[in-house]
Amino acid sequence: MAEYENPEIPEGINVSPTHPRKDFALLVTGISALIIVAVLALSLLAGQLARHVPFEQERALAESLGRWLPQPPDLPVDQRRQHYLQTLTERLTGAMELPPNMPITVHYSSSKTVNAMATLGGHIVVYQGLIDTLPSENALAMILAHEIAHVRHRDPVVAMGRGFAVMLALSSLAGIGDGVLQQWLTGVGMLPILSFSRSQEEEADSTALQAVLDLYGHVGDAAAFFEALARRQSMPKSPTMFNTHPDVEQRIARIRDFSARHVNPDQAPAIPLPEFMKAT
Repeated sequence: MAEYENPEIPEGINVSPTHPRKDFALLVTGISALIIVAVLALSLLAGQLARHVPFEQERALAESLGRWLPQPPDLPVDQRRQHYLQTLTERLTGAMELPPNMPITVHYSSSKTVNAMATLGGHIVVYQGLIDTLPSENALAMILAHEIAHVRHRDPVVAMGRGFAVMLALSSLAGIGDGVLQQWLTGVGMLPILSFSRSQEEEADSTALQAVLDLYGHVGDAAAFFEALARRQSMPKSPTMFNTHPDVEQRIARIRDFSARHVNPDQAPAIPLPEFMKAT
């Protein structure tokens, strides 16, 4: 018959050698890291899937959310400006050989905001504040071609897909209702969320430079806007485009390098902007 033993339990055997708060912090940190990785992976997957959404469906979605686009201008001079922008855009889309089912619509805004942006469905918004910084049509063409390139590469719908995936994941984790997602889709969050990565911006610049070269035979003044931004970079309140775009000096360097590799001895001078395009 086996002998029964009742050994004395060592003191503190069930006590962790580390402080409970430290254990809790490590647990929270690990879970948070896993959540962040999962959300980022979901965002990237959603962006890749969104790229395959037919452009017609993207346009239909943009029409349903059209209230965040600028209203058609009422003043005759603003109507002339929008017509000029649309005409120049169509010349650029011809040079860029966009698919026939990918029309580009320009929306002019008289706001002094120094910005231009590509949004869903081939809609591009150009602000008067940006136009006032430009010395020529060639400089304006570079900006328009850059935004057209975003549409051509499907960057807006990719950004929306990623943003929606992140919002959906975070709302599920936080227990936020569907009303917040609806507000994000239809409210003020729609335009700011469509920001693009550094690689997307660089690709759009490359496509735009080639388009300007094909249209004018040179890329003179292509860097003019970014050079103006660089001069204003030290201002206390920098222009809006600084918030989402890559380093300005790097962009200028890439444009100058492209220009040096495509020197045209018969280069025509830059075309001045019509007087009606400048704000009085």
